[in-house]
Amino acid sequence: MPQAAPVPLFAAPSSYRRTAEDQDVAPAGPSREAGPAPAASFARPGAPRLTGAPTSGPDAPAVEAASVAPAPARPTGRRRRRTLSAAWVAPLVALSVAAGFLGGLLGDRVLPDDGRRSDAGLPVVPAPAARVDREPESVAGIAAGVLPSVVSLEVTTAEGAGSGSGFILRQDGYVLTNNHVVEGATGGSIVVQFADGTELPGTVVGATGDYDLAVVKVEATGLTPAALGDSDTVVVGDPVVAIGAPLGLVGTVTSGIVSALNRPVVAGDGSDTAFINAIQTDAAINPGNSGGPLVNAQGQVVGVNSAIAQLPGRLTGVGSIGLGFAIPSNQARRTAEQLIETGTATYPVIGVALEPGYTGEGVQVAVENGSRTPAVTPDGPADLAGIRRGDVILSIDGRPVTASEELIVTIRAREVGDTVVLRVRTGEDERDVRVQLQAAPD
Repeated sequence: MPQAAPVPLFAAPSSYRRTAEDQDVAPAGPSREAGPAPAASFARPGAPRLTGAPTSGPDAPAVEAASVAPAPARPTGRRRRRTLSAAWVAPLVALSVAAGFLGGLLGDRVLPDDGRRSDAGLPVVPAPAARVDREPESVAGIAAGVLPSVVSLEVTTAEGAGSGSGFILRQDGYVLTNNHVVEGATGGSIVVQFADGTELPGTVVGATGDYDLAVVKVEATGLTPAALGDSDTVVVGDPVVAIGAPLGLVGTVTSGIVSALNRPVVAGDGSDTAFINAIQTDAAINPGNSGGPLVNAQGQVVGVNSAIAQLPGRLTGVGSIGLGFAIPSNQARRTAEQLIETGTATYPVIGVALEPGYTGEGVQVAVENGSRTPAVTPDGPADLAGIRRGDVILSIDGRPVTASEELIVTIRAREVGDTVVLRVRTGEDERDVRVQLQAAPD
C-alpha cells in the first residue's frame, strides 16, 4: 500500500516549494537524502447553479390564450338584504369593547412579550473587573505562555518569496527555524516579525540541510526565549500544541496529541535531503508552520514542525490531513548549539553504503563499491567493527530495521562518539557488534 510522502511546510509559490520523495539512506553511488468579496467567492466548488425563468418582463414565458376558459356570467337578479335592528346593535358594540379590553389585559400579563415593547432588552453580562485567566495547562494557557516567543519569517530569494515560522532561542536575538524556510536567502532578505508586530531584518548564522534546521540572528536584546523541553520524555498520546503562521496567518494555535514516535521521515532532495527521526502529531499544521514549535502541556518545546504527509499521487502539497512531523527538541538543541558556535553542523555515521535493490529482512551493506562511495569506508566505524560488504544489518540497539531510512535516522538521532549495537548477519551467522559513531566527512 503506498505511503504518504512528507512535504516541507514552507508557504511558497509552487515554483519555489520543495517536494519530498523517498530516498535510500546512503545507497551505493551518489544519493541524499477594497470592497467586499463577490458572493461567488463563497460558492462551494462544483455545486450546480440553480436557474429559473423570469416571472415578468420581456423574457417571461407566454401564456397560451387557449388554455384560459372564459369566466361565467354573473347573475343579474337582486337579492333581499337582511338588517339588524337598533335594539341589537348597541349591546353587541358594548360587548366587543369589553372583550377587547380584557384580551389586551390578559395578553399583557400572561402571553410572552413580542419584543416590541419600549422596555424590552437582553440581559447584560457585566464585564469582569480583571482579565480572565485560564489554567496553565489548558490550550489557552499554553498558548498565552508560548506565543510571545513565536515569530514568523518573510523570506525573499532569487526564486521567489515565501513565509515560515520560528521561535526565539535566546534573549539576545537568536531564532530557530527550518533550513528549507531560509534556504537561498543569502542573496535575498529575511524579515522576522515578532508577536507584538515588531519587524526586524534577520541574517542566517548557520544552517544544515541534513537536519533541516537553521539559526537566524536579529539585532535585538531582551527577547523572550521559548523553553526547550526533553523530547526523550514524550510518549504517544501526550497532548501537544502547534504554533506558527500557516499560510501567513501569524499566531495560529492548533492542538492535538503525539500520534507516534521515531517516524523515519525523508524530506527534500539532492544535497539538502533531511533524515528526521520524527515526532508524529495530529495537531493541524500546514504550509507556513515550518520552523514553529510543537509544545507539551507544560509549554515546553518538544519539537520543531517540519513536514506534513502528502497523499500518494498528488503532484502538489496539501493542507493538514492529521499527519504532521516534528524534529525532536533534543536534536534541535544539539544542532542549534553547533550552528551558533561554528555556523555548521555535523552528524554521526557508521561508514557504510547500503544496497538500494535489497528487499529481504533488514538492510544490506552494498555488495559492490560504488564509483564514488565504498561499500564500507576504510577505517570507519563499521570497518573497525568487522562489518563487510554484503552483510545484513537486522537491528540497532535492539530495534529492528526494515528500511534504509530507519537505520539512518536512528543513527543521526545519536551524537558523534556514541556507541550503538548492531545485529549483523553474514551468510547464515548472526552476531552483535558494537560500533562507535564518527562524524560525517566534510
